[in-house]
Order: sequence, then structure tokens, then C-alpha cells
Amino acid sequence: LLTCDVLCSGAASPGVWAHLLQTMAYIKQHEPLSVQFFGKLPGERERRFHVAFQGGGVYDAPIGRSDFGRGLLRGLFLRPACHACPYVTADRPGDLTLGSYLGAIKNWSERAEIFDCYYFMADLHSITVRQNPADLRRRTIEQLAQYIACGLDPEKNTLFIQSHVPAHTQLGWVLNCYTMFGELSRMTQFKDKSAKHADNINGGLFTYPALMAADILLYQADFGPVGDDQKQHVELCRDVATRFNNIYGDVFKIPEPYIPKIGARVMSLVSPENKMSKSDKDPNGTVYLLDRPEDIMRKFKKAVTDSDTKRCVRYDLANKPGVSNLMSIYSACTGKTFEEIEAEFDGKGYGAFKPAVGEAVVETLRPIREESERLLKDKAYLESVYKAGAEKASYIANKTLRKVYKKVGFVAK
Repeated sequence: LLTCDVLCSGAASPGVWAHLLQTMAYIKQHEPLSVQFFGKLPGERERRFHVAFQGGGVYDAPIGRSDFGRGLLRGLFLRPACHACPYVTADRPGDLTLGSYLGAIKNWSERAEIFDCYYFMADLHSITVRQNPADLRRRTIEQLAQYIACGLDPEKNTLFIQSHVPAHTQLGWVLNCYTMFGELSRMTQFKDKSAKHADNINGGLFTYPALMAADILLYQADFGPVGDDQKQHVELCRDVATRFNNIYGDVFKIPEPYIPKIGARVMSLVSPENKMSKSDKDPNGTVYLLDRPEDIMRKFKKAVTDSDTKRCVRYDLANKPGVSNLMSIYSACTGKTFEEIEAEFDGKGYGAFKPAVGEAVVETLRPIREESERLLKDKAYLESVYKAGAEKASYIANKTLRKVYKKVGFVAK
């Protein structure tokens, strides 16, 4: 009620009331945790409000007749916290796995209803490790096709290739000069990858977080993705942006950590104590979205379980990690609870359970594989998607870059 009272004080046109009805429908589904109203801030002409939503959404903006008339309610509630480009996500080109799909990508399509999402194939990041040029090009396009097949509609999301937007590396160099050596030295990913690639500990691997910060800050993103392997980098991004702003004024929006909806945590089929990963040395441990059905079935038939023979299909993560992993996968693919799965396979052995999990995965991935294969045959369409995405991304990114260049003293073109 407080929200209605304050927002309605700005105007009362039919369009405003229509937006208000949409707003209330949104609130009913996404209840705000808090709504705060403030007086005028120094240098501002209007009061401000701050709304925090469950799930991490935050919006902070001025209240005024002009903002209201231009669709404030749309910006606040229909796409909360996304006046600019609120969510930026990147992934190095490579074969997408069952783990990445069930654990994250499966839920990404929902973000387009809330955020203005930018997804890019991080080919610049990928060359910190030696790549075969032909394979890198192929994997970049395949990843784009798989993203679309997984539900990322190019009409609702911006999809592009990182190297097609030069502002990423241009801002990355500037941010390198405001990122401290000690900060980069503490990055655990640098330590881990240096150990794995001892013969190629290059400068790009060391300064990778500065480029990642540029990836986010270029788009004045409201949110930066936070995962187990990214949390440190997002925290560094915030530190660097704050340092730059303290010197030059309000240049970058400081991204809030965004904790995405977590799907199933999928582990390796042969080493269930480790996360399923494309870097797994045993090819039987990882299932890829483009794997053929017979290959998927073979991998699941070889999946690690245990020697139990009585009531063997039961969820016990501590004592039965392999079986628990298979149950998590089966649950994610069928929607069945662990209790229902245990009842379904009560009195049956792994000889029945493992093929059933494999078949469920085959049917889950079948439409993705088939759509990816169809898209990969339409190279003109894929080219139009990444070119249009790069054009849109460049427009936003270059606005930020020009502002940064002016602040640090570069001569305008």
C-alpha cells in the first residue's frame, strides 16, 4: 500500500494506471523485501526510492513526474534493476556439459523476463591457454548455437563474441593500471591454472581478472554473476571500480553480487567427488550437450556406483556419492523427488537404474542437440545473431569507454 500511495502521487493518466496494475501483478509474484523513500540527495532535483526484492534484485532511482510518465513502473517492476545492462555473463568457448546445463544454463532463459541480459563467448579469455585456431573458431560458433538451443532467444538476449567488441580489451588495459599487483596475486584461479599449465604461465592469465572487470563494468551492469569460481573476480571488479570512482567521480556503476537460481549440482560420472567438467581427464566422466545418444548411454552404464545390492538406489551423499549424483541427474531430468526415485527402483539393481538415468538424459538433451545441429547448418543466421549482438553491445560499451578515456585524459578522436 505504501508503494501504491507514493508512486501514484506522481501522475494519474490512464497509462500510469495500466502500469500500476501490471506493477501490482508483479509484486504479487515477486514480493519486495523492503521499500524505502529518501529526501533529495545533494545535486539531485528529486526524491529517491530504493526497492529490494527477494532473490537479490535491487532498484534505486529518483521519483518524479517525468520519470513516472516515461514508464518508471516498467523499469522498476517489470524489469527490476535493469535500466542499463544489468546482467553480463560470459563463458569461454567450448563444449557445454550436462553439468553446466542442469546447474545453470537451463535457468538462464528466465532472466530475460527480469533483466536485460548480455551473453558473450569469451574467446579473448580462452587464449590464456594455448588453442588450436580452427577448433577455437568452431567451438565459438557451436557454443552460440547451443545457447540459442537451450532457450536464449536472440530477440530477448544480446548474444555476441567478445573479440568483436574491442572496448573489452581497451577498458581492460585501463583497468590493469588501477588493479594492484597484490590483488592479482591473490586470485585462486591464477594459482590453480598456473599449476595445471606450468609451461605457459603468461601475463594474460595473471591479468585475466582486469579484463573480466571490464566485461562487467563496460555495460554499467547492476549485477555481476557470483559462482564458486567467480566470486573473487567479482569482488575485485567492485574494488577496482570503487577505486576508479574515488579518483575520477561517478564513472562506473558498482555491480551487486548476483546469486543465480541454482539447479542440480552435477558431478563427474567416474569421480563423483569432483564437479563434472570439460577439463576432466577421463572422457567418460563428462556428458556433453552434443553427445550422441549411444555415447551418453555408454557413459552412464560405466558410471561409478558402489557394491550395495539391497535397497541400493537411495540418496546418501556422504556414503554413496556416485549413486546420489545419478539420482540428482535423474531428478533434474524427470522432475521426480528422491523419495519417488527410491520407490521406483526399490528392489532393482544398478543394472536397471543406470540405463534409466542415461535414457532420461538422452531425452532431455535430444531437442537441444537436434536444434543445435539445425542452427549450425544455418551459418547465415548465426552470423546475423552475433553481428547484431556485437553492434548493440558496442553501442553501450563505447559510451562507457569514451567516458573513461575522457576522465583519464586521453585526447578524443
